[in-house]
Amino acid sequence: MFLYLGGDVMVRNKDIIMILDEEIKTSILTREFFKNMQGEGVVQVINSKNKRKSFIVAEREVFVSPISCQTLRKRIYRVHK
Repeated sequence: MFLYLGGDVMVRNKDIIMILDEEIKTSILTREFFKNMQGEGVVQVINSKNKRKSFIVAEREVFVSPISCQTLRKRIYRVHK
C-alpha cells in the first residue's frame, strides 16, 4: 500500500521508517539529523507554500509534508484494518 504525503507524493508504507511531528525538530539531535540529510540531498519538501507539519523518514528519503502526523497515522491504520 501507499501513503499520500501531499502534493503529488506517495510513498510505500513498507518504506516508512518513522513519521515525526514538526515540533520534534527543536531537539538538538533531530536538527543535526536533518542537517545531515539535507547535506546528502535526500530531503524533499512537499508543497513549500503550506506550513510544514510533519517529517516522514523513509528508506532513501526524508519528506517534509504539509499533512499532520495524526492524519498520516489515521491513513495508515485505516488501510490496515
